[in-house]
Amino acid sequence: MIDRDSNKEKKSTHTKWELKVKANKEENMGNISELELQNLRHLIGGYDTSVAKMEEYANCATDPKIKQFFQKGAKTAQENKQTLMKFLQ
Repeated sequence: MIDRDSNKEKKSTHTKWELKVKANKEENMGNISELELQNLRHLIGGYDTSVAKMEEYANCATDPKIKQFFQKGAKTAQENKQTLMKFLQ
């Protein structure tokens, strides 16, 4: 049986945590931990790989819809990579 009151409390605590992170984000942007840096590098590398693969898939595709699908995916992955790169500046 699910205790709905405890779920509400957890959700509320999570929301408070998110607000605290958001409030402190600008203040502590330059102070990321080693683990956070490693995670950023890992994510950026993954997006970089995704861009390369999706561009190659788009180049190999003959169906216009498939080509467009992979081009859009490559563009989105590139945008996500750039967003993450901002945390390293």
